[in-house]
Amino acid sequence: MAQFVELAATPRDKTGKGAARQIRFQKKVPAVIYGHGRPSQPLELDAKALELALIGIEPASTIIELTLDGKKARTLIREIQRHPVRPDIIHVDFYEVRAGEKVTLRVPIHLTGIADGVRNAGGVLDQVLREVEIEVLPEHIPDRVELDVTPLTIGHSLHVSDLVIPNATIMVQSDLTVATVVPPRAEEVVAPTAEAAVEVAEPELIRKVREEEGEAGEAEAEGKAPEAKPKAEKAEKPEKSKGGKEG
Repeated sequence: MAQFVELAATPRDKTGKGAARQIRFQKKVPAVIYGHGRPSQPLELDAKALELALIGIEPASTIIELTLDGKKARTLIREIQRHPVRPDIIHVDFYEVRAGEKVTLRVPIHLTGIADGVRNAGGVLDQVLREVEIEVLPEHIPDRVELDVTPLTIGHSLHVSDLVIPNATIMVQSDLTVATVVPPRAEEVVAPTAEAAVEVAEPELIRKVREEEGEAGEAEAEGKAPEAKPKAEKAEKPEKSKGGKEG
């Protein structure tokens, strides 16, 4: 059953970036309505009322009943533009729909249940298709399409042909995969890198000091002092005779 949300809108005369900036400064949202051969009509809406109206609904598949100049127009939201940094809505496109005329739109696919391959075999449920395009009368627009995945085992899939959407025509290929259960992912064992396996060679100076310390330790263990390296002997100077030259 289609969802309905009511909103009030006001026509606006000024268009362009400067006018839109001024509207947003006044806590309003610039918008436009078109469809059924009518020229695009610029509008403005209260920003707070718009945010509240969009809570808990699927905007693309919800009928927005706009009150405009005392008249009501049933519309669908074709596009919502948001600020690139903040969550603020900066523009909305409304498409007017009429009773008795079918519309084409996308509705979200909601998976229900716990797949058998997940519950009993540790598999992983992968949802491949998250929305489906349908053709339907406005009063029959579903807010979402539900698909039960309980019987799904590992290696098996559900397709568009398994979707049941009353009073609607599915506009995509029936063999497209909607959901599948894949085997559990094996834990990867990281092999040690070649750099970690190679021991880092000690610097020559550190090795030499350690070898000398080792020799000293062995000598002390045997009760011997390590041999001292011989010192260079100084040459003795000849003594001068006290009585002058020797004959």
